[in-house]
Amino acid sequence: MLGKVAIVTGGAQGIGEACARRFAAEGATVVVADIREPSWIADTGVVYRRCDVGMAEDVSDLFAAVARDHGRLDVLLNNAALLRIAPFLEQSEQDFDDVIRVGLKSVFLCSQAAGRMMVEHGTRGSIVNMASINSVVAIPTHAAYAAAKGGIVQLTRAAAVALAPHGIRVNAIGPGTIATEMARMNTLSNDAARRRMLSRTPLGRPGEPEEIASIAVFLATDASSYVTGQTIFAEGGRLALNLTMPDT
Repeated sequence: MLGKVAIVTGGAQGIGEACARRFAAEGATVVVADIREPSWIADTGVVYRRCDVGMAEDVSDLFAAVARDHGRLDVLLNNAALLRIAPFLEQSEQDFDDVIRVGLKSVFLCSQAAGRMMVEHGTRGSIVNMASINSVVAIPTHAAYAAAKGGIVQLTRAAAVALAPHGIRVNAIGPGTIATEMARMNTLSNDAARRRMLSRTPLGRPGEPEEIASIAVFLATDASSYVTGQTIFAEGGRLALNLTMPDT
């Protein structure tokens, strides 16, 4: 990725942090867009820009700044997401709207802005969207999150077809349970929930953020030059298993 310019949304922690660090290690100039400044960013060379990626004005300002400061964009990683857990019959409209705005609308706004910038500069770039196994298997208390991630898969396909004539590739990654702070708060810190998760994961362990970052590098570079419109699931074999109804 030497010489490339990459934007990573939601890069303050977790999978986004791992991807931003890996892109930088591979030689890219990395801009992290998040509402929180990353605690790890000092002395890394990674640039931080505060951005609410679910707001069109913020996204416009972000891409204008990247164009001004770096003159090009080669890679966009849409990683920003929001999780609101509630029983389906009790989930509030506000929570649903917030999850969709941050987790799905942001992917549309940023992908459109990136596509326009790449087309304008003649860049045969790559857009990588962070989906989830929740795009195809659902948890009853994660309705809004599942809707957002399912939307990402279809948006990825639509954008891939639309941008293919310009040589721009669009793909997605569908992680399973990854050992991030979000997972530790919601699954991995609870012994019963962790056992249920592992019982549905043939490899018998959660994934690591760095394992997802390796896939992101593959999709961001010419190593995947003939791959577009695809979702690569990295979930320890969970989707290959005949699952039973999980406890809620």
